[in-house]
Amino acid sequence: MTLEKQRKWNRRQIMASTAMLGLWASVSACASVRAQPAIAPSKAAKTFMLVHGAWHGGWCWRDVRSQLEMQGHRVFTPTLSGLADRAHLLSADIGLDTHIKDITSLIDYYDLSDIVLVGHSYGGMVITGVADAMKDRISAIVYLDAALPKNDETMITQGPERSPAIIEQTRKALTGLAPDGIGMAAFPPDILGIPKDHPGYEWVARKLTPHPLKTWLDPIRLKHGGSQGLKRSYIHCIAPALPNSSFPYHAEQVQKDASWTYHMLATGHDAMVTAPDELVRILTE
Repeated sequence: MTLEKQRKWNRRQIMASTAMLGLWASVSACASVRAQPAIAPSKAAKTFMLVHGAWHGGWCWRDVRSQLEMQGHRVFTPTLSGLADRAHLLSADIGLDTHIKDITSLIDYYDLSDIVLVGHSYGGMVITGVADAMKDRISAIVYLDAALPKNDETMITQGPERSPAIIEQTRKALTGLAPDGIGMAAFPPDILGIPKDHPGYEWVARKLTPHPLKTWLDPIRLKHGGSQGLKRSYIHCIAPALPNSSFPYHAEQVQKDASWTYHMLATGHDAMVTAPDELVRILTE
């Protein structure tokens, strides 16, 4: 074979090998695509920040988070300082501002914007403070059976008007839950609306941790109207409603205000555990 023929033969071999490699890559890519789970991404993916309530942690959103992520949404479920996986940080210095800073720092660190901010129970105090500080980062705010404070109110003074004597009685009762003056002991899950025969009862009972007492006694400081001006929703859990709470009062008030969207859920207070499907449906509307 002449040198020129050898060169032509080598070129043909290289071209054939390259074509086979391209074909193999295409086949492999197709096979890889076919092997992926058939989960249709959301046409309007959102960023959710889910803020838990007293005694809980980011863990409580497990079922809600998984469903939102399967729909293509980006989901953050932080644990507030001193609770759950951050219980080792519990101290007398952790106050409401600490928890507000937990969330604003996370938003800043990840450069988040256009957020759907959700707060459960005591988490309503936290998200109100976050909304006041970072209103331009939030597209919508959702109060899930949650506190809805005005300026200078605390967790125990927000809600319907009560006498100073009743408020002091409440303060003493909460202090009694924290003999060390630091962490309030958790209520059992059935008080939080999770029936004892619910499959998540024991899971929740194991996860609950003492809650920093100071966070319930600190007044919130709102310089920009809290959540006013945002797209706002309130979800009230009515089966059963949490006893001795301000949430039925807030539900009644927001229904009179055209700037709010109101929802009811026929489940107990910990709806993210007892009714995650229904909650996800509301959050993604």
